[in-house]
Amino acid sequence: MTIIYVAVSKETQRWASDVGLTKHVYKLGFAEGADKKAAEAAIAALNASNHAGAADWKLIKFQPVESVDEDAAYQRLAKRARMADPGYYPHLKGARGVFKIKPADVEAQMLVRRAMNDPDAKPAKSKALDVAEFLIRNALA
Repeated sequence: MTIIYVAVSKETQRWASDVGLTKHVYKLGFAEGADKKAAEAAIAALNASNHAGAADWKLIKFQPVESVDEDAAYQRLAKRARMADPGYYPHLKGARGVFKIKPADVEAQMLVRRAMNDPDAKPAKSKALDVAEFLIRNALA
């Protein structure tokens, strides 16, 4: 079994904001396992390897999935969010799966999902957990 997870790094967000990417960057990744320990081990590995030039990665959300093709998931998500090109940004050091997120896109999807259940739904500000759900949902859909 595999897990799909979303992580955030304040250091990477600060760097991305400084270079004009945006401060809303998140890591979508995959790891073997089916529980929180596997997700935490994946985050520990990111921190140990100084992934994308940062060692302060924190897990936001994970979800077990039966099987998933990483390249296909990245391509599906790239239709909704822009993946930072590790070849263009040397600071990323070849790290795949770092995505630039537009909060307006997350909030619009949240509003549509709420409106399907509650016609009187009002827009809400997106939080990190909402962004993680947005990334996972669009990578698997």
